[in-house]
Amino acid sequence: MAGHSKWANIKHRKGAQDKKRAKQFTRAIKEISVAVKESGSPDPETNPTLRNAIANAKGVNMPKDTIQRAIKKASGEDADNYELVTFEGYGPEGIAFFVECTTDNTNRTVASVRSIFSKNGGSLGTNGSLEFLFDRLGVFYLKKEKIELPKEEVELHLIEGGAIEIEQDEHQFIVYTAFEDFGNRQSKLEELKLETATAEVQRIPKNTIELDLQKAKKIIDLIEKFEDDDDVQNLYHNLELTDELMQELAKD
Repeated sequence: MAGHSKWANIKHRKGAQDKKRAKQFTRAIKEISVAVKESGSPDPETNPTLRNAIANAKGVNMPKDTIQRAIKKASGEDADNYELVTFEGYGPEGIAFFVECTTDNTNRTVASVRSIFSKNGGSLGTNGSLEFLFDRLGVFYLKKEKIELPKEEVELHLIEGGAIEIEQDEHQFIVYTAFEDFGNRQSKLEELKLETATAEVQRIPKNTIELDLQKAKKIIDLIEKFEDDDDVQNLYHNLELTDELMQELAKD
């Protein structure tokens, strides 16, 4: 799973470099809208999905008043009618892609995703054809600066709480849980007063493919084209993010 956390770092770096805050806000607002629509409740106290969406919005530094406006709009008669759709396909060199979109126009989104694949040496597959290549897991990012407990005690609480795996760097803990336990683990973290920067259900590749630097950078270019699409909410792939590739990307 180490390669996945590296990709999280790439996204954070790229977001800062390319001034992606507006897009991050758009995606957070869509997540809030879907959370309200699916449960019918605009109250985060009774809607854990919305509570998680709000936490994720705060994680990208969305102002409180913007969050409240998004909730109010999502619960009103003029709410945008978003739905979640997923796509699977292959990029060059056999790299698998799983694309999650939030859209108010499925035909537009299908055409856009198919075009990105076909124009960049890839192909759109049928739904379910690549799902076996990924594990669906809950992933929690905990900022160390927000945690007062000693590191060893935090890890013990997380393990006792059902964490499958724990990674960390100088800034954060990354906690993986079973998809089925996502809600329970979120409640456990709240109970322990361990504040999450973001909490997401992600698709983690079971195995990754390592490419030489030139080929890998072409895949990164394709990843960024998907990331730039307004309808794409989350993107997963099985490219191995080697140290050499990470160092090269850090120069950009």
